[in-house]
Amino acid sequence: MIGPGGINWSSPDGRFNSKRTFATLRKKATEHWAGINGIERIDRINVFQRSSEIATGPGAIVGVSSGGISPEKCVRRNPNGRLSTPCPLCVEYVIASCEAEVIDSLTYSAGDSLPIPTKLDERPLDADAPSAAYSTAWLPPGVMRPFVLITGLFFLWGIPNNLNDVLIRQFMKSFEISRFQAGLVQSAFYLGYFLLALPAGLLMKRRGYKSGFLTGLFLFASGCFLFLPAANSGKYAFFLAALFVMASGLAFLETASNPFVAQLGPTASSEQRLNLAQAFNPLGCITGILVGTAFIFSGVELSRTQVAAMQAAGTYTAYLHRETMRVVVPYLVLGGVALLWAVMIGLTRFPAFLEARTHAAEVSGNWRVLLHKPHFLFAVVAQFLYVGASVCTWSYFIPYAKEYAHTTDRIGGILLACSIGLFGIGRFVATALMRRFSPSEIMTTYGLLNGVLLLIGIFSPSWMGLMAILLTSFFMSLMFPTIFAMGLKDLGANTNIAGSFLVMAIVGGAVSTPLMGLLAEFIRSTASAYQIPLYGNLGIAAYSRYMAGYSKRRLAVSPD
Repeated sequence: MIGPGGINWSSPDGRFNSKRTFATLRKKATEHWAGINGIERIDRINVFQRSSEIATGPGAIVGVSSGGISPEKCVRRNPNGRLSTPCPLCVEYVIASCEAEVIDSLTYSAGDSLPIPTKLDERPLDADAPSAAYSTAWLPPGVMRPFVLITGLFFLWGIPNNLNDVLIRQFMKSFEISRFQAGLVQSAFYLGYFLLALPAGLLMKRRGYKSGFLTGLFLFASGCFLFLPAANSGKYAFFLAALFVMASGLAFLETASNPFVAQLGPTASSEQRLNLAQAFNPLGCITGILVGTAFIFSGVELSRTQVAAMQAAGTYTAYLHRETMRVVVPYLVLGGVALLWAVMIGLTRFPAFLEARTHAAEVSGNWRVLLHKPHFLFAVVAQFLYVGASVCTWSYFIPYAKEYAHTTDRIGGILLACSIGLFGIGRFVATALMRRFSPSEIMTTYGLLNGVLLLIGIFSPSWMGLMAILLTSFFMSLMFPTIFAMGLKDLGANTNIAGSFLVMAIVGGAVSTPLMGLLAEFIRSTASAYQIPLYGNLGIAAYSRYMAGYSKRRLAVSPD
């Protein structure tokens, strides 16, 4: 087997005798990598450190035995949590499946030189704050096309996410239902995320990322097309079923997209990379709100006298049906775009090092390991709180505007679009701030600021309170991708399945939205019901403080 730089790693039978050859491999690789880069001394980095322990000791994996190591198998992170040993046995991508942040920034194929970083000692004390050496290679060469296509998915699924906010108001009108019943829109939607995220992760574990993207896009398109028969039936339950199918597809897309982007480059810059991709999601959200405001809201606001007159004339039922049919065309167009995107992704070749990681996950992944990763478990809780807080904030924004600022539906929709615009700006600002400050510190500050703004919205229900709630979107902007990236750290072969659990936490939107609707009806105050997102933001701030400590402990990944 010919490895990087033309080194022949293989023994005659294609296997490796761990007892006789690992010392030689270690020496040859270190000398080779140092020689290529003119490095006389590799500070604190011995790329084949602990190789014999990985081959024969407690860190051994399937395919690793005292007799040798099969070239098809890849080495996981050591169980002691210290610097992983890159696997010299992968034919094309020597370190594709190794997760140590020092080595993870290198992506190359057989025959390439290996530029080993030599300034580990100069890394900042907070491992979340990337130094120049670790932030410049945030995206490896040759992966721009798949990165752009998958970033486009973040935009695409943002459209239906915030069309739901328009649907809630429209269905309250066209089906004459309560806030709680309208809140079931979000319940049906996020229940699809909850139930399909784990099957999505299992599918990708066996079939890779592309299968997840294609399955998700086909389900997404199918749910959109179901809006036509649902509207013709005039049954609210049929719309909820269509939303469930659509969200099932989005569960596949989010389960695939977030870890895909996180693993598409250095681990040290995963938050930065994911925040950049997620920055296009609010643009989709704004598009969804503007499309809904322009094409779904009719602008017709009937008084009780007009309703009574239309009922007497027998025209009110036809009016309600016309209002229901207004939701169909935007979703048919959205379904067509989803199918077009599926074709483009199907024709795109994904990086081989991601395929190697998928293979490593299939061989050695074990979801039970996740139960012993507190930072991951807390991330699931934090994601539940975030999704619940954000969905509640936006779902009841228009009713809040109508009740306390006395706006029309359309003006409320425009203000909601402005709020999502701030959300998008916040993503780009957060990506820039992460070059100077740690993500955990930024998110702690943002969570506390949102707590203050929501208190203003609760105790000053007026235009001032409406503007305070509008501003919370800016500070919520970095939370989802940052929680996601933090939760996936140090999970190795279990990264994909962990991503599934983090996507399942989106069920927070299904639980919190009807709960907030019930609370608003019980206490007869939409403003007071905003305490639900208040508690969520404070919980996220607490999680961020925990992760700040985790990042400092995580710094000690390699011995002197």
